[in-house]
Amino acid sequence: MELKFDEEGLIPAIVQDYYTKQVLTLAYMNQESLEISVRERKTCFFSRSRQELWRKGEMSGNHQHIVSIYADCDADALVVEVVKEGPACHTGEESCFYEPLYLSEEITPFSYDSLYELIKGRKDNKKEGSYTTYLFEKGMDKILKKIGEESTEVIIAAAKEDREETVYEIADLTYHMMVLMVEMGISCRDVTAELAKRHIIDHKVKQERMK
Repeated sequence: MELKFDEEGLIPAIVQDYYTKQVLTLAYMNQESLEISVRERKTCFFSRSRQELWRKGEMSGNHQHIVSIYADCDADALVVEVVKEGPACHTGEESCFYEPLYLSEEITPFSYDSLYELIKGRKDNKKEGSYTTYLFEKGMDKILKKIGEESTEVIIAAAKEDREETVYEIADLTYHMMVLMVEMGISCRDVTAELAKRHIIDHKVKQERMK
């Protein structure tokens, strides 16, 4: 595919977190910075204000390791998936896009990362009357007991082939599993990385079987 650079020789590059899929920043690349990015497997951009190349993290240490680069259907924009070291924004925010201009009142944004942070907040800053805080106060034995109970509930609901109830019980189990993760210092990214490794292994096995 032949990429379409603009009249200044630039192409917009949307940088996205490989694990969370959060949009991190919008930057620009020219042919040279794109070649450097591919060769070094780290993001390198072209600064329109300084009119020079800049490697992300060369000053801050917040490097972005490239997983993939995709061009859009018109070949005039890129999506760069990265595994990042530290915040993407110079302000210290994880993403450059953190100022909301509009939020739907009908659809409440949800992510496992936001739920994780909420649960972690109940551990770090205990809130009276909070069930999550109660679990942390009771400790590991209580958390594991609840996981066992919720796992059983999932099995019972699935055995009845009750889809709605099974979804409900899986949600309960997921919540308690995340309480355990916070208790043990396991992040969503840790689990995602493990699943990603298994996906690669599974892909290789399929390739071997096709030979």
